[in-house]
Amino acid sequence: MNGTIRAIELIERKRDGGKLSADEISALVLGYTVGDVPDYQMAAFCMAVVWRGMNAAETAALTAAMVRSGERLDLSRFGHVVDKHSTGGVGDKTTLVVAPLVAACGASVSKMSGRGLGFSGGTLDKLESIKGYRVDLTNAEFLAQLERIGIVVSGQTADLAPADGKMYALRDATGTIPAIPLIASSVMSKKIAAGADAVVLDVKVGSGAFMKDLRSARELARAMVAIGVAHGLDVTCELTDMEQPLGRAVGNSLEIAEAITALHGAGPADLAQLTRVAGAEMLVRARRVRDTKSGLARIDAAIASGAGFAKFRELVAAQGGDVSMVDDPTKLPRAPHVQTLRAPRTSYVAAIAADRVGIASVHLGAGREKKGEPIDHRTGIVLHAKVGDRVERGQPYADVHVAGKPADADAIAMVRDAFRWSARKVPPRRLILGRIASR
Repeated sequence: MNGTIRAIELIERKRDGGKLSADEISALVLGYTVGDVPDYQMAAFCMAVVWRGMNAAETAALTAAMVRSGERLDLSRFGHVVDKHSTGGVGDKTTLVVAPLVAACGASVSKMSGRGLGFSGGTLDKLESIKGYRVDLTNAEFLAQLERIGIVVSGQTADLAPADGKMYALRDATGTIPAIPLIASSVMSKKIAAGADAVVLDVKVGSGAFMKDLRSARELARAMVAIGVAHGLDVTCELTDMEQPLGRAVGNSLEIAEAITALHGAGPADLAQLTRVAGAEMLVRARRVRDTKSGLARIDAAIASGAGFAKFRELVAAQGGDVSMVDDPTKLPRAPHVQTLRAPRTSYVAAIAADRVGIASVHLGAGREKKGEPIDHRTGIVLHAKVGDRVERGQPYADVHVAGKPADADAIAMVRDAFRWSARKVPPRRLILGRIASR
């Protein structure tokens, strides 16, 4: 960028509600990538976008600038490659289940995942619960593994959309996560740079998501579909509920263990439902099946036969992970103490505030409060009851896995406060809320 003054001018104009040209956005992004624009100025720009937004042209320009900041993988030799991404939620370990299942059905799955953002857990953090698992593959290693076993779940390499890699970490530490242009450009720049032909997106909606309501979730979905279409990607967005955590486990090693259980066909009902829906859609988009019904049957077969679990095992081994932890999840990192919460009276679970559970997990050490902060893979929460369940007096409704830190008491109180109870029967929540697709 042409000097610090120029960056300030762009920040001020966006702060005041003005529009930026594609060239100005490109210059700002390039300047940040090479270090001419410092963290504090890019943080100010991101906050201005949170406050003032961006129009479709600006969002497209931001995405394109992020893609141009690095290389773009060519996956054409692998056939019709499909990717999957979630906008982030509490307890969302769907990728860990659906990616190996889809790969076991013959589709090439190219997945570049990220770290946790705020109270939303990150797939890479979860996978690092497995001793030795490498998330820092080079482009050459990424391509070689995809060719060899048909699946890769790795981090964003320094060569692919490096501007987004820097901004992703910065947004987490500066309260600038929940802005549709920033989310859409971040997600889609990675997908475009990673070279997949089709992307299935899971846009979370509710207290435990960045999109708190269905209107804003639809807006984000439409923005990402539009970006995908402009770059030749086949995109599907599923809108899914995040008013309560997904599944029962929240926390890194706990979620790995639950994903393994799901691959064996014994996972929680909501995780199983979302896995089947996403998996079937991925197979359709990868052109491995003709329709959703056939896709669902293939996913079910891959679970029943153990092929999905075998593919997950193969993935972990390929990326240097200790496969014995996959074969025996009790070997995964475990917290030294478990605090069990018991129902004060016989009641139905009326609500579970996903954001409160997510924040509690961060306080326990399972997420980051500061950029680059280490996490504790052992800690987290396991829910024994979900919305609509009847819980008898004295029956456990949650286990809080703690490391023995001063913040543990506050985290336990947050989990307790996250639950709302009803004397009357409460219906379970609807998981799939809508769908927006490029075709």
